[in-house]
Amino acid sequence: MTVDQKQPEVQIYTDGGADPNPGRGGYGVVLISGTHRKELSGGYRLTTNNRMELLAVIAGLEALKKPSWVTVFSDSRYIVDAMSRGAALRWRGNGWMRTQKAKAKNADLWERLLTASESHVVTFEWVPGHRGVVENERCDQLAGLAMKVADPPDDTGYVLADTAWVSLADLPPRQVPSRALPPSAGEPCRKCDTPLVKQASKRKKRKPGQQFYYEWYLYCPGCKSMYMVEAGKRSLVVDDPLLDRPG
Repeated sequence: MTVDQKQPEVQIYTDGGADPNPGRGGYGVVLISGTHRKELSGGYRLTTNNRMELLAVIAGLEALKKPSWVTVFSDSRYIVDAMSRGAALRWRGNGWMRTQKAKAKNADLWERLLTASESHVVTFEWVPGHRGVVENERCDQLAGLAMKVADPPDDTGYVLADTAWVSLADLPPRQVPSRALPPSAGEPCRKCDTPLVKQASKRKKRKPGQQFYYEWYLYCPGCKSMYMVEAGKRSLVVDDPLLDRPG
């Protein structure tokens, strides 16, 4: 959208993350326009780094009350490259397909981001994280504090369709899949309602071609069920000292 040259200029600094990833998440935003400054933040019970990075930018843009010239500063190449190079627009034009066979992840947030951008002229600038950029560091602080809030809400758009846990908030009643599992210890087992406990996986030898393993899982003391959840999943793309090498 074209805005008048007299419209305000706004700088939006953003950051977000999850610990672990996926895990508790938070985002932080700093908006600056002339002498005006505003800070925003939010936290979620289970989400991902990329979703929090996206939501930070969305929160900043949605906070603007009039069309503006906006520069978004983010340390997320995922966002800066997709918006600057037009990839997000192509995904939307292709029905949120990144390729002919692969869906674009986080389509719900990309849709919100594109919509929030339409009222403004927005430029995306990448900044290095944790390198002394004052406002970026402040956003990181805000995101960290947001992760620690008591009883954070669910990120209802977060769905792990190809793993052991999916968000139940988006599913119609009576259509919860059998593989939908609680994401954390202390929540009830889906089979017997006994509170789940976190168990460390036993040390095993790495199999040829193995790309990941589970560092821990959720265990039900009642019915002895085991739940392999995404938060306990670890990549084996690089050598991992916790596992023995094959042979």
